[in-house]
Amino acid sequence: MQKKTVLAPNPRGTFKASYWKNHWQLYAMILVPVVFVIIFKYAAYPGLRIAFMNYKPAKGYAGSAWVGMDNFVKIFKDKDFLRALKNSLVFNFLDLIVGFPVPIILALLLNELRFQRYKKVSQTVLYLPHFLSWVIIASVALNLFKPETGLVNILLRNAGVIDQGIPFLTEKWHWAGTYLLIGVWQNMGWGSIIYLAAITGISPDLYEAATIDGAGRWRKIWNVTLPCIRGTMVTLLIMNLGRVMGSNFERLDSFGNVQVKDFQYQLAIYIYEKGLAGGNFSRATAVGLFQSLVGLLLVLSSDRVSKALGEDGLL
Repeated sequence: MQKKTVLAPNPRGTFKASYWKNHWQLYAMILVPVVFVIIFKYAAYPGLRIAFMNYKPAKGYAGSAWVGMDNFVKIFKDKDFLRALKNSLVFNFLDLIVGFPVPIILALLLNELRFQRYKKVSQTVLYLPHFLSWVIIASVALNLFKPETGLVNILLRNAGVIDQGIPFLTEKWHWAGTYLLIGVWQNMGWGSIIYLAAITGISPDLYEAATIDGAGRWRKIWNVTLPCIRGTMVTLLIMNLGRVMGSNFERLDSFGNVQVKDFQYQLAIYIYEKGLAGGNFSRATAVGLFQSLVGLLLVLSSDRVSKALGEDGLL
């Protein structure tokens, strides 16, 4: 009897078909943010030529004069730009120094909590400030930190710590400290999410081995948890260094007043006042391009340094 040849099914093709059939909704959902990034990030790149033009909206790209590097020469000769640049660098580095370790510490503390309900409530309370507008945060802070009628100063006076109110947001040096601490408070809960995810991925076998060796809770944190999340820490540090040249206009404008103008005047304020508000779009674009290039150089440099020290880096 002649045997019939049976063709083997194509499991790979069948798997692909079933996979797309079952998961096409996920790809449809991810398509929206991808299109958003392409339109508002990459499609805007041709507009960067405004930085090298004396751009007039009424004349458009074709009618506006090409001036080369003149806009960059003008901003680097502008004393207001240099003041804004200095303030941005100082406050962003201070923000990085003060704010970078806080989410790590917070994630370690949350990870050690054993009462799950309390842990979930704490996480929710700590994440909430990230979703609040800076206008709301500033309005609450201005009422809390008023020199005479603010709750903070009232409590300090009643406790006998101070005799007269502290101008937390109306004197530049006090404003600087308050501004930085409020920024840390606003971002620390959200920043701890990534570290908690990294801690979750640590093998329990490492903790069991540390327990057998007689390590206590603090020793486990120091010898197991921190080394295992070091790669995440380096990656986030590199990303934060790329934002050192940036500044948040909403945050600065919400906390700004005449008394603290010396410290509040940063690049976001400069771009708005000297660029957008004055209709000088070429200057605003030139400053923004300068910020992006310096941020890119910082990321590349820090990535190379991290690789030289034995880390994976970012790129």
